[in-house]
Amino acid sequence: MDGQFIALIVIIVILFLWLAYSAIKIVSEYERLVVFRLGRVMTDPRGPGLIWLWPIIDRPVRVDFREQFLEIPQQNCITKDNAPILIDFLIYWKVIEATDSVVQVANFAGASQGIATTTLRAVIGDISLDDVLAKREQINTVLRTKLDEVTARWGVKVTTVEIREIVPPREVQDAMNRQMSAERNRRAMVTEAGGQKQSAVLVAEGAKQSEILKAEGDRQAVILRAEAEKQAQSLRAEGYATAIDHVFQVAQTVDPNTMLIQYLQTIQNMAESPSTKWIFPMELATLAGGLSGIVDSAPNQRRTNGSGS
Repeated sequence: MDGQFIALIVIIVILFLWLAYSAIKIVSEYERLVVFRLGRVMTDPRGPGLIWLWPIIDRPVRVDFREQFLEIPQQNCITKDNAPILIDFLIYWKVIEATDSVVQVANFAGASQGIATTTLRAVIGDISLDDVLAKREQINTVLRTKLDEVTARWGVKVTTVEIREIVPPREVQDAMNRQMSAERNRRAMVTEAGGQKQSAVLVAEGAKQSEILKAEGDRQAVILRAEAEKQAQSLRAEGYATAIDHVFQVAQTVDPNTMLIQYLQTIQNMAESPSTKWIFPMELATLAGGLSGIVDSAPNQRRTNGSGS
């Protein structure tokens, strides 16, 4: 009897603990509980905090409000110009309406992946290969908009779509590699030409400055030589003027008879030259008269000197 009573007590305790565990739920800040009571959804989600539920009658479904991502594997798509490419991307989404996310869709991840792949093929089919490679951001925006239109009725919002990798065909990759190589060569040639141009400009500028300095030096040298020549000519002219003035002063004190003797000595020097032609000045007769006067006056002068002595 005692053993049966103890077993009954244990069963009652276990049942109470199970009922307490089923009735009391702790909901985190980023979660909500969508409660189904006898199969009918309650009006508002419950939480966060401590939530009381009726055991057996209430069935809770937890909904996470945090942003999550869905990885879409590589998809083989055909572009507008019939080029096959492989694309994989990520979808970032978050629940906006907890009740709709539970009631309106059974498997959101699977449904989103199916819609994402079909939407991707539809978007890529309207774009050429060059635009697919060059307009990744535009494709992300179009995909997000189209996916958001579908998932809005599920109480889910697609926040971002990011294309992770685009793999073009092999021949396209080879052409792109050749194009990149040609572009790098072109940039290298442009850079080299720019360096050569800059070097030529610097050399020309240096030559220009050198010529300017040389011309300036030549000009200064010419000016200095001209100034020196001017000063030299001025000094020579002053010397000539001084000499002529001195000669003139001396000539004023010279006796005419002395000048006549000097003239006769000059004629004598001319006679000693080997020339066969002699030229006599027209004043020779006047000079001869002056000479005879000197000769006549010489005895008188000696007598005068003798008597005086």
